[in-house]
Amino acid sequence: MHMDIMAQFMLILPELLLAAGIVVLMLIGAFSGERSYTVITVLAIGVMIAAVIMLITLPLQGTAFGTALICDAFGRFMKIMALTAAFIVLIMSVGAARAGKFDKFEFPVLVLLSCLGMLLMISAGNMLSLYLGLELHSLALYVMAALDRDNARSAEAGLKYFILGSLASGLLLYGISLLYGYSGGHIDFTGLSQVLRKDPPQLGLIFGLVFVLAGLAFKISAVPFHMWTPDVYEGAPTPISAFFATAAKIAAVAVIVRLVIMCFGAAAPVAGSMPAWQQIIVFIALASMFLGAFAGIAQRNIKRLMAYSSITHIGYILVGLAAGTIIGVTSVLLYLLIYAVIMLGCFAFILAMNTESGPVEKIDDLAGLSRTNPFMAGAMSLFMFSLAGIPPLSGFFGKWYVFSAAVQAHFVVLAVAGMIAAVIAAFYYLRIVKIMWVDEPKGRFLAMPKELQLVLWLSGLFTLFYFLAGIWFLPWAETAAKSLF
Repeated sequence: MHMDIMAQFMLILPELLLAAGIVVLMLIGAFSGERSYTVITVLAIGVMIAAVIMLITLPLQGTAFGTALICDAFGRFMKIMALTAAFIVLIMSVGAARAGKFDKFEFPVLVLLSCLGMLLMISAGNMLSLYLGLELHSLALYVMAALDRDNARSAEAGLKYFILGSLASGLLLYGISLLYGYSGGHIDFTGLSQVLRKDPPQLGLIFGLVFVLAGLAFKISAVPFHMWTPDVYEGAPTPISAFFATAAKIAAVAVIVRLVIMCFGAAAPVAGSMPAWQQIIVFIALASMFLGAFAGIAQRNIKRLMAYSSITHIGYILVGLAAGTIIGVTSVLLYLLIYAVIMLGCFAFILAMNTESGPVEKIDDLAGLSRTNPFMAGAMSLFMFSLAGIPPLSGFFGKWYVFSAAVQAHFVVLAVAGMIAAVIAAFYYLRIVKIMWVDEPKGRFLAMPKELQLVLWLSGLFTLFYFLAGIWFLPWAETAAKSLF
């Protein structure tokens, strides 16, 4: 028994490392005070890199604490992606935190706390561990959104996110309680999937499934639970918006994918059509793609534009998930990887939009950038073309993966709708390129910090040469996807 407990703890070594790191860094911060920000940021990045190395090198396979946590290839793939995005955001944030006066030691500690919640969410094997991981992750995010205490917009963003997040949390809990009650006391995914197989499914179970998916749709900012996204992206400090757009998004999508495939995937069709979960995912995918595409056209603030862009891209990701096949899940993982890298590049660019009078966020401030800073303009144009899905950039391959998975699963109409939405959304990406290369310059940005230049270079190279490197990522994503089935 003693060895058994030790074996279970071995499975969650990265999570234990993060938890220990949080406690130690809190103590260092409490005793050293304000001046410890840089040291704690460096240590936090070190802890995350150590956790990534553990995930890559250790054979973490199996279930821990009954069905609470599942350690498999899918979990490992998503955890490595989420942690890598998180520590890159921390590296990017150093200069902005100083300039924005939120260079407090709490910031890197909150990022670590959020990452611990993300790892627990990604590994969740039952509804209880899913909820606990999600809440730990979300509570840190609520505080981070409002971290810039002197800024009214940041406080407003934190409050909006907290209120709407609490509502989503309530929906999720209500859904879990319905599933628990109608399934005869099951909270683990395998037990629930066996109950959902029964034909026809009980109405109470379908209601539970709807509420759980609604609660999680909020976390990935899918329509109609997207209301918080533009306000929070605009109001929160830019590095924290970058964290929302990359690491937090990866973890939330991971939870939905695991839940849909392992738990709801077995559900019997409703009234002779698709299963309930598939109907919901198809509806949310369509609504997200088109709302994000049309609403983004009117935006003049670049962070708000990124928010609407993220809503559209969640729609594309759900197109791959709607297929419900191994190819579909593989396409979701590769799309997430491509999207996260582009977003890190875009936010490195937004963080570098600094003038003599301070940071700017208006799209019109980019006028004539190609003449004052060709490197920044070139990199951003690359990301915009990639988000629009222009070949041979990485964004084209992301869309190719999800749409072909949908077509193979006979969701041809959904794939065609996705292509139409992509054409509409291309308008606002290409407008940014036009403003940078055609319009007359208004002023010039300050020199880019080295860390932002590095992120811009790496994201740009990945985006440009994905057609050569993509072959390396495909087998990993396939292995990860197969471990769910």
